[in-house]
Amino acid sequence: MTARIVLGVLLVSLLPGPPAGAQRPASTPPLAAAYVDRANGLSLEQAIARALEQEPSLRGARSQVDVAQGIRLQASLRPNPSLSFERREEPGGTDNQTMVAMEWPLDLFRRSGRVAVADWEVAAARLAIADRERLLAAEVRTRYGEVLTAIRDFDILDELVSIARGQQGLLRSRVDEGATPPLERDLLEVELRRLESDRLLQAGRTDAAVLELKRVLGMPVDAELALRDTLEGLVQREISAAAPVLDPTVIEQRSDVREASSRVDIADAKIERSHAEGRFDVGLFASYMRMDAGFPQSGFAPDGSPARVRGLFHYLSAGAMVTVPVFNRNQGDVAAARAERTGAAAAYDAARLTAETEVAAARVREERARQALQLYSGGIHDLARQNLTVVRQSHELGRVTVFDVLAEQRRFLDVERAYTVALWEAYEARTALTRAVGDVR
Repeated sequence: MTARIVLGVLLVSLLPGPPAGAQRPASTPPLAAAYVDRANGLSLEQAIARALEQEPSLRGARSQVDVAQGIRLQASLRPNPSLSFERREEPGGTDNQTMVAMEWPLDLFRRSGRVAVADWEVAAARLAIADRERLLAAEVRTRYGEVLTAIRDFDILDELVSIARGQQGLLRSRVDEGATPPLERDLLEVELRRLESDRLLQAGRTDAAVLELKRVLGMPVDAELALRDTLEGLVQREISAAAPVLDPTVIEQRSDVREASSRVDIADAKIERSHAEGRFDVGLFASYMRMDAGFPQSGFAPDGSPARVRGLFHYLSAGAMVTVPVFNRNQGDVAAARAERTGAAAAYDAARLTAETEVAAARVREERARQALQLYSGGIHDLARQNLTVVRQSHELGRVTVFDVLAEQRRFLDVERAYTVALWEAYEARTALTRAVGDVR
């Protein structure tokens, strides 16, 4: 800076600052304000609770638990007995035969195997839902943070557009009075158009982020949605809150790892069931037969009178039928179940390795994000705003040119965007950590 500029800056620093509303004229209300409601807006905790209750795909997935429970109920039922009825008549004669028979399979060794497999299937279905809830909660956090990040960038552009419009009016007056060359007015006009264009593009990005948030919340696209939090406030709250506990049991307690472990248990239960179904089985049967039969010859009745030879007979029978596993001992199902168990064990190892990697990576990422955010803790972005105010006021006093204002304005925009990136990284790092440890909140 020249000595004249330094003197102007010192004089400006002694002047009272402009009122808070001066940077945003009433004629140009900030567009970003439409997405925020500090009193009645949706908080992050409310968003997660709403998604876990109303998100359609999660509600559809929960029906799989009911399906598994229905299969478990069916597996616990024993086979029904079968009842048969038979009637025989002699054509052209009087003989007849009536028989009622019943068969009852005992289902030895099989029911317990079916029930064990079904029990583990129910447990796996519930753990699958828990994992869907873990991932959905993390996605809601991410979408919520994306909207807040877009709103913050939008708010900065709102502010710069408002400032540029105020400067534009001042320069037009100066150009009309001949105090400023028209070039400065034209340069500011170009910058204003660029900022307005960036603001419109940011409005589109913000609207798209809001629509994605509505999707994970299970809300229709035309529903009204305003958020309560700010990105800075949310990040500060996340940082001040205690980090998720990273004890050695975190990996084993994560829902996807537990689900993979239950798949191994399902495969073990299927092996036992296949062995049981290859054993012998016993079925009981019983029958009653009533036979009315005779011959065309005649004989003598007990009283000596002639009578046709005829008799009524009743028969009862009972027995057991044994299925002997000579050729089919369910060898194929046993081999398939063992192969499934091998695959399930490998999937479990992969799930544990993935969980360990995610936890370690999230921990490192959060630590680096905290360090990066601490560089802004001294108020660097506030200092950049102050620098822009000083340069802008110096320009109003005629101490600097519009080139200095535009350069400082772009520098301020770069600093604010970099600060937004640092805030987003800190927020997303905490989101990744909560997702990695399986924390649904």
